[in-house]
Amino acid sequence: MYTSLIEQQRPTLSSMLYQMRNKTLREAFVDFRSMEHRLEHVAMVRGVEYVNDSMACNINSVWFALEKIHNKNITWIVGGQTNKSDFSDLRTLVEEKVKNIICLGLDNRPILSEFGNMGKLIIETNTAEQAVNTAYSIAQEGEVVLLSPGCPSFDLFESFQDRGNQFKSAVFEL
Repeated sequence: MYTSLIEQQRPTLSSMLYQMRNKTLREAFVDFRSMEHRLEHVAMVRGVEYVNDSMACNINSVWFALEKIHNKNITWIVGGQTNKSDFSDLRTLVEEKVKNIICLGLDNRPILSEFGNMGKLIIETNTAEQAVNTAYSIAQEGEVVLLSPGCPSFDLFESFQDRGNQFKSAVFEL
């Protein structure tokens, strides 16, 4: 079958869709802003990055956050209403990436039980300000402080937004 040179140079439907999709994705990523309280970069303080992931109210969300952050020296702020949280699925990631654990909740027994024998520094706190100040005192340049609680916030906060806003306020006070 004969096709003219013009017909041969016509883009195929798949190549047109590919080009359109790439252009649309490029434009979307240029304007992309992360959601508030979901892996939200808050600030760099003394070379330490502070990340607000207060929306992570379950273990799957924490797993995603720990997997996404490539730093191997994370100070992890975790806790809340832990009664329904099974932290065992995080054990491997915590061994690989977490340097320090800061508990932020009224009942930290499930966290202490799961990670207490790993040789990590674990500190219990009662307020977002206390958690951030503790993280500030132990995190070193090049490390990450990650608020990714893995639990509902209702033991100490009105909502995950309240928890995240208090975390951000405390970071801005450093």
